[in-house]
Amino acid sequence: MKLIILDRDGVINFDSDKFIKSPDEWMPIPGSLEAIARLNQSGYRVVVASNQSGIARGLFNIVTLNAIHQKMHTAAKQVGATIDAVFFCPHAADDNCDCRKPKPGMLQEIGKRFGVSLKGMPTVGDSLRDLQAGFVTGCIPYLVLTGKGKKTQETGGLPPGTTVYPNLAAVVDHLLKTNADVPEAA
Repeated sequence: MKLIILDRDGVINFDSDKFIKSPDEWMPIPGSLEAIARLNQSGYRVVVASNQSGIARGLFNIVTLNAIHQKMHTAAKQVGATIDAVFFCPHAADDNCDCRKPKPGMLQEIGKRFGVSLKGMPTVGDSLRDLQAGFVTGCIPYLVLTGKGKKTQETGGLPPGTTVYPNLAAVVDHLLKTNADVPEAA
């Protein structure tokens, strides 16, 4: 199975320092949903892994988060894309849970639910914590310069093997070209 794990805010949709608190605030980054459609067409299962501490902070509730994700799924379907699952951590940073990135719990749960090893699977994020969670679980980390990506790149300390691309569409171009060069298993 080909699986890719994407962060949500700053990778698929525009990010906000004030959080995405309603469906109206969720706006896709141009080309991101089409990139997901291209992944689907190439046999990838697409999973979102997102820290959503706005719930713990009382900025929005689970009903609102579900409405935001419904808007994302609907917008994806309109361009022929499917997001297979959305995993999220509702906790605040000081809750010390295992599911909040950079801890690996959320990604490990994705591996369990899909019955796959994450070793060698691509993960795409715009923040260091996204990349760290992926690296610790054996994923190949990709940093996008959308969202907080430019600041993350400037700060440094990226996990070994992290490659940097301008946006999700560019990561997908790379992955599909790389996979096209690999012969099918007999």
